[in-house]
Amino acid sequence: MEYKLIVLDLDGTLTNAKKEITPHTRETLMRAQQQGIKIVLASGRPTYGIVPLADELKLGEFGGYILSYNGGEIINWETKEMVYDNVLPNEVVPILYETARTHKLTILTYDGPNIITENSQDPYVQKEAFLNKMAVRETNDFLTDITLPVAKCLIVGDADRLIPLESELCIRLQGKINVFRSEPYFLELVPQGIDKALSLNVLLEKTDISREEVMAIGDGFNDLPLIRFAGLGIAMGNAQEPVKKAADYITLSNEEDGVAAAVEHFIPSLKNS
Repeated sequence: MEYKLIVLDLDGTLTNAKKEITPHTRETLMRAQQQGIKIVLASGRPTYGIVPLADELKLGEFGGYILSYNGGEIINWETKEMVYDNVLPNEVVPILYETARTHKLTILTYDGPNIITENSQDPYVQKEAFLNKMAVRETNDFLTDITLPVAKCLIVGDADRLIPLESELCIRLQGKINVFRSEPYFLELVPQGIDKALSLNVLLEKTDISREEVMAIGDGFNDLPLIRFAGLGIAMGNAQEPVKKAADYITLSNEEDGVAAAVEHFIPSLKNS
């Protein structure tokens, strides 16, 4: 099979524990793009949290895409055109805010290059800022200072405090939004029906690329739909067990250039280019 599109999760997949792309992986992906293969960076991160990696891989030069917010937005990084977007219903945002306050937890959202929250010193807010290389803008009135609509909110806190909140919001807002934890300490609040595979399908409908020509690589639970959807679904060696079971192939871990190993395995021409 000739693969025309490589879809990559970021954390735990494209990047190592230092949140960096290793030289070998970078060089392999650059060679792939030079051969005409497009790259999609697909993550639950906000768009601005993906931009540094997109620029490092020169997606703008080679016509790649950013798929952010777990599929809530797709941007053609060459033209900066918004190919697809989906946002939270405005009426649920006050519910999310008040629920977080009731549970004495911090809620945040995004505005361009900034994270907006009422508690900038929360260690999990700082973790999100570090992960995405974004600035934190503190506000005294979250609901007044955010710009609606928003693509995603995030409630952060210790895992044992998020578990009951996750259950409560799943029941209360069933059919209105999706609620899931991307990390034990991150509760993701995104539009209903959002996942990487559904959004990728929208992108494919706008191109001449078929599912069979897509290679997707990931490690986390939110990568499962993508792994199942792609013509070739690849799990990292460090992936969650359900992801490994769903995959067509298991590569090395993100600490062992697993992305490069998989791409070179299935596109042998890249090994000695």
